[in-house]
Amino acid sequence: MKKTILSLGLSFQLVLTCFGQIPNTLSPSDKIYGLSKFWQEVNYNFVYLNKVDRKAWDSTYKTLIGSIGNTPNDYVYFRELQRFCAFLNDGHTNVYMPSAIQDKVMTTMFGDYRLFVENIDGKAIIVRTNASKKAEIPFGSEVIEVNGKPTPAFIAENVAPYISSSTDYVLKDWSYSKLLQGLEGETFHIRIKKPDGRIIAKTLTHSKTKEEAVFPEFEPQRELMDFKWYDNKKVAYVSLNSFGDKKIDTLFWNKLPELYTAKAMVIDLRYNGGGSTTIGLEILKYLTADTVLYGSKTRSRLHIPSFKAWGVFTEPKDTIGNEWSKKSLLNLLDLTYHDFDYTPRKNLLTEKRIMIPTVILLGHNTASAAEDFLVFADNQKHMIKMGENSFGSTGQPYQFDLPGGGSARVCTKQDMYPDGREFVGYGIKPDIEVKRSLQDYLEKKDPVMERALKYLQEQLKK
Repeated sequence: MKKTILSLGLSFQLVLTCFGQIPNTLSPSDKIYGLSKFWQEVNYNFVYLNKVDRKAWDSTYKTLIGSIGNTPNDYVYFRELQRFCAFLNDGHTNVYMPSAIQDKVMTTMFGDYRLFVENIDGKAIIVRTNASKKAEIPFGSEVIEVNGKPTPAFIAENVAPYISSSTDYVLKDWSYSKLLQGLEGETFHIRIKKPDGRIIAKTLTHSKTKEEAVFPEFEPQRELMDFKWYDNKKVAYVSLNSFGDKKIDTLFWNKLPELYTAKAMVIDLRYNGGGSTTIGLEILKYLTADTVLYGSKTRSRLHIPSFKAWGVFTEPKDTIGNEWSKKSLLNLLDLTYHDFDYTPRKNLLTEKRIMIPTVILLGHNTASAAEDFLVFADNQKHMIKMGENSFGSTGQPYQFDLPGGGSARVCTKQDMYPDGREFVGYGIKPDIEVKRSLQDYLEKKDPVMERALKYLQEQLKK
């Protein structure tokens, strides 16, 4: 609980030193109600409650009851809710600030400077600046210190505790990208190590950057689906960048005449954050000879109050050979689940299938419905996964409003492989792991794609 109180005190100090005035529109009772609303919905609906340290969860809630009503403004209040939410370690369970407050939060803009930071090789690397500063702060420079603390220590205390993530590597990615996030008017004292080893110090204050040009330039915005040919039209490249728009199915179908001529294929899911599982499945149907497709097995919490009441009087020994007592005790412990009927999807496609050597590219941003696609594609002999672990989070969130215009969501559905293997919290692993190094960034190389093409060329020689 010392960490809770310390964090709250730091937040007070942070906001009071900012120039941007954030209103305090919520009454203490509203703030406590919002906290309690989130705590209640998690206790009743969160499907991974069995993985939560319940004593620590309830103890943190009790401590926050006594402090959160005194937060100096709405920003600090919602930050405390986000920190409370992050305790659950779930990428589909989140607290969102009101848009009026979120509009005052900045990440890359510091007036004359603009800095974009990413996690590369476990370091906070500046991957882009505004064009006028490219010589002063070269691409590939590292932020080694923030506000007097080494970057990892600053992240551990001031950034990571506020991020909800199911996997440690996504938490790390987001912590680096949000390293310098703060309110307009907030100041950061940072030390930067340039690629040549020289170290410079900067004091930067969040304010809007008027200069629009950046270096390196932003990559062109990806289309819903990107299509290319490699190796003299032997290898087709199809980047499925979202399953949030069913138009992607039509785009894929329109390319079928060309795809039928391919000798091998790359399916790129590295930029696909999800959408509808059904949309992705309509594409996968063409990429397998199977007539039955096996997707995720799912379950949700089951709460029967009477069984919970009887559970108070039930001991473990009473459950031996007694289903009624077993249900009672499991309800008391919040360990009762409803397993949804598992029905594999039929693939009655009459069109020609594309059965050629295929590499599926995945990475930390391959999430939700894109992960469902990977589950359906599991164990296809002509397919191999390459890249890095997927995002490691999917499910069906229950969304609800919070006082002051904020909102939250709680994950209610657990998804697993048909055989019960878990991937939420772990990510779907590639068959061949390939990571992008700092040198790859500097040289604008895509080692994952290079490795995929090499693999397919080897397959075509067999």
